[in-house]
Order: sequence, then structure tokens, then C-alpha cells
Amino acid sequence: MGKTDRSFAADSLQMIPLYLLTTAMSSHARPEHLGPPELYYNENEAKKYHCNSHIMAIQAEMSERALELLALPEDSPALLLDIGCGSGLSGQILTDAGHTWIGMDISPHMLEVARDDEECEGDLILKDMGTGMPFRPGTFDGAISISAIQWLCHANASDENPRKRLHRFFQSLYAVMGRGTRAVFQFYPENTQQSDLITQQAMKAGFNGGMVVDYPNSTKAKKSVTVYADVFVSKHVRISVFSLDMAWTDVRNSLNSS
Repeated sequence: MGKTDRSFAADSLQMIPLYLLTTAMSSHARPEHLGPPELYYNENEAKKYHCNSHIMAIQAEMSERALELLALPEDSPALLLDIGCGSGLSGQILTDAGHTWIGMDISPHMLEVARDDEECEGDLILKDMGTGMPFRPGTFDGAISISAIQWLCHANASDENPRKRLHRFFQSLYAVMGRGTRAVFQFYPENTQQSDLITQQAMKAGFNGGMVVDYPNSTKAKKSVTVYADVFVSKHVRISVFSLDMAWTDVRNSLNSS
């Protein structure tokens, strides 16, 4: 396969497909109702999450499904972004598939668990996805997000506007995706209004696509995914752990030194 065109120009916008893979969840079990993720996932919750066999199995299944929807070329390692990577469970699936990945999450405790896991080979950034992506345009060959984007639909402070945060997120994500790439987001929609809000803001940012519903006749097994663009990579990447707002120059220097 030829070299992927990673360029991005405002005057030649690409239409990137968007797919939502939705999963139902009972309202009383929703952690996003209990406060912001960086507080909910404290040291204790992060460790319990990472060691829960049921969660591990679900994360693996959803991550494999997201990777399938990325439709990456076979035998071609890619540079992938894992948004809301948590303790690195989804990233392990990317590693097993032969890909290099960068994970970002707002919870320092989740990232500490990932960092301390010897099987976690991804590079980690502490970052609120609602403030945008800190990467150069056209960087990634694909992106996944497992059970994370629904957090942006909730305001945990008076100055937080879910609509604006979603738009900032999708707009910046659109920019860092390479041409011909996809991004897949599995999430738990609370209602149709939430699904519509996410889809509308993605469309405004330039994405197209649709909703993918697994197990449509089962409210317990139903899942949603968002897909954007797919990209390819030819270089292994390492970057520093825990840069809150890592400037692109820092990322580039880290890439060049790897």
C-alpha cells in the first residue's frame, strides 16, 4: 500500500465517516452521574476497575469490535489514539493486534495503574478530551474510545457546556486524523437526546457516517460506536507520560528521539 497522505487543508475538507456503537446501561449504574471522572476514578476505583474480570472481558470485547470497525489494512502496523484509555485495558487489544498507540485520559489514577502494568505498551497523556486534542494535524492512523465519550454530555461545573465541549472535541479530533482514516467510539447513550447531541456535534465538525447498534434487540447488550477516519504508520512511537498540556513540539521531539 502506498504512503498515506497525512496533510490537512481547510480548503479541501475530507468527509470522514462517523459511526456510533451504542451500549445500554441501567441509569443507577452510571458513574457519570456521580461526579467528574477525575474524581470518581480515584486510586481505589481505578485499581478495582483494572482488576475486575467482568470489566476486563467487556473491555476486550468492545475494543476488538472497535478495532474491527477501524478496517485497518492487514499486516500494516498503525499509530492509533485511544481516547479515554483508562487503565490501558483497551490498549492491550491494540498492542496484541500489532499496533502502536497513544492513550489519553483525565484520571491520573487510571493512568498510574496503566503505567504500573508491565503489559501496557502504550504512551500516556493526562488530558481532558473536552479541551481538545494536543497533536499535529494528520497524526493518527485511527482512533478508538471505549465507554468514555458519554462523560462529555454532563456538566460538572458551572462553566462547562456539554455542547461546546463536544464540538471542541470533535473539531480537534477531525484535525489530527489522517486522510482516509476512521475513529470508532463505543459509548453508553442515556437516551436518544444524548445520542443525537453527540452525532450533531460530530457532523458539525465535518464527520459523516452513522449509528452501529450491536445486539439491537437486547437492552443489556446493546452497544454504540463512533467512527471517523483510518490512517497508517511506519514508525514506532514513544512519548512522555503525564504531560497535562503537551505542546506538539514536545511530542515531536519525543517521536524523533525514539
